[in-house]
Amino acid sequence: MAATNILSVENLSKRFGERLLFEGITFGLSQGQKTALVARNGSGKSTLLHCICELEPYDEGRVSMGGEVRWCILQQEPPYQKSESILDNLYSGDLDAVQALHAYTIALRNPDDATAAQLAYDNMDRSQAWDFEARGKEILGKLNLHDLTRTMGSLSGGERRRVALAKVLIEEPDLLFLDEPTNHLDLDMIQWLEKYLARSKMTLLMITHDRYFLENVCNTILELDAESLYRYKGNYSYYLEKREERQEIALVNRERARGSFKRELAWMRSTPSARTGKSKARIDRFYEIKKQARIRLEEDPMSIKLNPHRLGGKIVELHKVSQGFGDRTLFSSLTHHFKRFERIGIVGANGSGKSSLLELITQQADPKTGKVVVGETVVFGHYHQSGAQFPEGMRVIEAIYEIAEFMQLQGGHKITASQLLERFLFPRSTHHQFISLLSGGEKKRLHLLQVLMANPNFLILDEPTNDLDIYSLQVLEEFLLDFPGCLIIVSHDRYFMDRLVEHIWVLGSELGEPGAIQDFPGNYSQYRIEIAERQVQQRTSKSASAISTATDSEANVKTAPKNDYTKRLSFKEKFELEQLEKDLEMLEKRKEELTSSLYSTVEHEELTRLGDELKVVTEKLETSEFRWLELSERET
Repeated sequence: MAATNILSVENLSKRFGERLLFEGITFGLSQGQKTALVARNGSGKSTLLHCICELEPYDEGRVSMGGEVRWCILQQEPPYQKSESILDNLYSGDLDAVQALHAYTIALRNPDDATAAQLAYDNMDRSQAWDFEARGKEILGKLNLHDLTRTMGSLSGGERRRVALAKVLIEEPDLLFLDEPTNHLDLDMIQWLEKYLARSKMTLLMITHDRYFLENVCNTILELDAESLYRYKGNYSYYLEKREERQEIALVNRERARGSFKRELAWMRSTPSARTGKSKARIDRFYEIKKQARIRLEEDPMSIKLNPHRLGGKIVELHKVSQGFGDRTLFSSLTHHFKRFERIGIVGANGSGKSSLLELITQQADPKTGKVVVGETVVFGHYHQSGAQFPEGMRVIEAIYEIAEFMQLQGGHKITASQLLERFLFPRSTHHQFISLLSGGEKKRLHLLQVLMANPNFLILDEPTNDLDIYSLQVLEEFLLDFPGCLIIVSHDRYFMDRLVEHIWVLGSELGEPGAIQDFPGNYSQYRIEIAERQVQQRTSKSASAISTATDSEANVKTAPKNDYTKRLSFKEKFELEQLEKDLEMLEKRKEELTSSLYSTVEHEELTRLGDELKVVTEKLETSEFRWLELSERET
């Protein structure tokens, strides 16, 4: 049975002044399809999403959605009211279930108002909003959004993005548009979101540069290239394979066009009398061949051999360094002597102190205790995640000339500012363009070039992949693989980290005591495997402990005084009991599904994933059953 088509885009075109972003774009999305849109920065990806959602006008074409399709969009800069609370922002949708959940959440904060609590409870039943409530709890917890009374104006940009993401996920529309959903999420959040969207029934159209995300979530890739759209029915690996085949065919076609162009050019240059009115079709064909012959298909290899300042014997030494603010300690007693060409990735939850650690290393801040010693030969290049502030009216080439007009390479060679701009995907036509006209990703790429132009030998990159497209990331990775100096990377891009770092510093308590920085040998994926294995061991130990505790509790219940156990349930506990009954039903159903899947699956990775989830569900089921038993006996 064919899947239902819920979005149709036909012959969509858009210009900004003289600049053509896309032309004749046609595609459709069927129900449940998970599609990614990839293109270079500045190609119009976000604009295309905005046109589809009627947030921006388009010049030509038509967009239609099927029947009663509900849709939401996560924008890079979500709209908000400064004075509204997180709670009001989250549950501002017009769905009955969302409104009921809003009222129910407020009622839970005021358990003494029995009338309001009962009314909220009845509304939840009437609108069948219990699934929304369960989903909301999971999403808010995973995105670290707990105090829903805070105002939107008091939040950081990253927190507002997480609120906007939580809002669209809780509403769970039929069709969801996501513009860089992984920005401002830490690595644990990204991995959770990846799994959540992969198992979701929503239809997705997303823009993301996270290649593992593309690999594990998407089943279709749309590539916007040279104002045209190409469709690949598969994940990221399939896209790379088929894109290379398409480019090979395009190269062959271009060479044929160039051969024909020479013949047609000779004819065009012949005397005007040879070109009669009857030859108009041939003249039109000449200009079409000319266009095909001039297509640029080859991408510049990023094989720049830098010749940075020589590193001496002493590089950077951290001696029992600690940092914190007030009573809060971010990390303590860190001692490390950097070696030549060392490559470290730093990971940790948002607010764990990653940026503070970088500031200590570069001596932009003083440690609370300990000392930082920097060798005389060290030249830092520090890329800040906030980017650079460019003066009004500055042009692209001027931003690079501000640092240097050329860069010294190995073997006595030099590369000019213009050549470096081209290697980093700034064509010559953009060199004298005003920086204010660049996209967010292009501005970040220009800031990165400024850092590299100073020829550092100790490079620190704080979230360098934010807002960069896939092509820019590939160029940057190839450049950094050849970088002959020390490298520190803070990034939520798992693929980027896996390719470039040799060991991981983990901030936080996931691998050790709070305040300790754990040094893990290996790349990010190897670190996550280690964490997963430890968590399985911990869950197994907790499960055995819970069974033992439950047995002791049952024995205590038998001898407990009756009046202690028959205390009247509060309204909040009544709500909890009702929800537990729903949760138990869902958990039992999920346990059966997982058990069935385990018997029918042979792939090792899938078996591991299913086994881990089954353990978690079983633990939740046991805990919920004990709590339900306690409350139900008190109710009777």
